[in-house]
Amino acid sequence: MEVEVDENELKAAGAAPLSDGRRGLHIRGWEIESRKLPILNSLELQQWEEKLRTSHLPEMIFGNSCLILRHEASGTKINFNAFDALTGWKLEGLPPVEVPAAAKWKFRSKLFQQVILDYDYTFTTPYHGSEIIETEKQSRESTLGGACCPKWEDCAEKINLVALAAREPILFYDEVVLYEDELADNGISLLTVKVRVMPSGWFLLLRFWLRVDGVLMRLRDTRIHCIFTDSSFPVVLRENCWREATFNLLATRGYPVDVAAYSDPSIVSQRLPIILHKTQKLKLVGHQ
Repeated sequence: MEVEVDENELKAAGAAPLSDGRRGLHIRGWEIESRKLPILNSLELQQWEEKLRTSHLPEMIFGNSCLILRHEASGTKINFNAFDALTGWKLEGLPPVEVPAAAKWKFRSKLFQQVILDYDYTFTTPYHGSEIIETEKQSRESTLGGACCPKWEDCAEKINLVALAAREPILFYDEVVLYEDELADNGISLLTVKVRVMPSGWFLLLRFWLRVDGVLMRLRDTRIHCIFTDSSFPVVLRENCWREATFNLLATRGYPVDVAAYSDPSIVSQRLPIILHKTQKLKLVGHQ
């Protein structure tokens, strides 16, 4: 999605583009930057395999791409990157999803090779972002072993998606793909993060989308909404929502089993039951 930004709208919102050729902007005490770079090369892949202690990685990893949001008054930095997401995949260690017998041959790297899927080949991750506080005090504390991460507290408040749908100038928009795998032509595993910035605040969606054709669909969404206020410390809500269902379950509910009906995760999400839902508020504090 291409967004034409009006300079007058940027100025009216108190926003300004980032300098040094970086993609993003400054607005209301936040610096928001997206980086979109090519997939990892063979040497970088080897280094990642060593660090993650695995020989299995997605087909396409955009390891140098990321989205970064920094709150200047508190030093809080929230970022989204493929390495931390795959670290989460490795730690969660889900059992492998069953593959239809007719499709197992696609996972062979050599002819007549026996197929043994003893790892989560879907690269499902519980990742919902990486956070750190970059202040002089926190740097000293982290050196001494103290906490250096922002605090998210459970809350009853919800992200107002209706309000987000209201017409408002979009000052910045981008989508960053973190990794993707077509599961040997047997589906899709995709992790992306989208962000849009308006005069009233910013909103992002981190989405892990999985479809193992004829077997399972899984959707793990993290939405974060920052509402600008007159204070230096805005309201930031994070909502995690996981949905999942087998094709068999959907068939019993009268939904089609044709894979072509499940290409758009935004539409599919309405058919998948929720298995986890949680909302939290970010506690922002000033430099101390």
